[in-house]
Amino acid sequence: MPVETDRRAMLIALIGAAVISFSPVFYIYSDTNPSTGAFFRMLYALPALALLAFVIRKSDTRSSQMRWMAFGAGLLLAPDMLSYHISMIFIGIGIATLIGNSQVIIVTLVSWKLFGEKPNPAILISLPIVMIGLALISGVFDSEPYGEDPIKGVIFGVATAFFYSAFLILFRYCNKELAPVSSVQFDATAGAAIGLLVLGILPLSRVAIEPINFQPDWPGHGWLILLALLSQVGGWLAVAYSLPRLPAAHTSFAILLQPVLTLVWGFLILEQDGYSNNQIIGMILVLAAIISVTIYGSTVNEKASFE
Repeated sequence: MPVETDRRAMLIALIGAAVISFSPVFYIYSDTNPSTGAFFRMLYALPALALLAFVIRKSDTRSSQMRWMAFGAGLLLAPDMLSYHISMIFIGIGIATLIGNSQVIIVTLVSWKLFGEKPNPAILISLPIVMIGLALISGVFDSEPYGEDPIKGVIFGVATAFFYSAFLILFRYCNKELAPVSSVQFDATAGAAIGLLVLGILPLSRVAIEPINFQPDWPGHGWLILLALLSQVGGWLAVAYSLPRLPAAHTSFAILLQPVLTLVWGFLILEQDGYSNNQIIGMILVLAAIISVTIYGSTVNEKASFE
């Protein structure tokens, strides 16, 4: 892929991640439980995505197999979103987002194995820098406790990272044909909505999963609509466009901009407590890694991708 095309796709991914970084703020303002927030985030996004997919339907030449694979990626997104929203309640929006975005480690290593995308030294050096940055931002080296229930928050955060990694890898592969992103995103969002509906009506209260409230109050509805249109449609369309056009490691690092900005919004918008010196250093390290990978990162294809 030409360098200029690669950098343009990287820029689009960064913009998408920045938009998505507002998601936790919209969710907190909606004042709904995790199942409700995650489900309506997907449900309210479907009409806009369906309209876009209909307008450009003739450009969508994907096989039925690829369409069902995108739907399957959405099914993986369902437990990711649910775990993420639960983790936010237990451990705060910034830390929950950071733990979930530790997927960068999983995606990079799995992509090396599956896609043969061997990262160059710039990416390999950035990996431990990101790990150190995430550790510092998480507050594990600070004395003051944080979060309503840190243990549960970490458990659901790790689940978020696992399902997020699986989603990103499958979603990237299912659009190898570079179909219109709105069509692929519609399939995935439909899968996520159905998956969340099933999870939201099952009796899972013993594992801290509350049922969906199908009649949320206003202005909660308004915040959920904003969450769906800006983050799930606008932000994720940008990321969906970039995923198949970039090595997986590049996209994962770009998405890491989201947790850093989420911490900033938590402080500026939600008026959360100020961050420690360790957390500030951690944010600088993560940003430095993102810049490094954007400018100097590249991969060598060691073997053929899936055929």
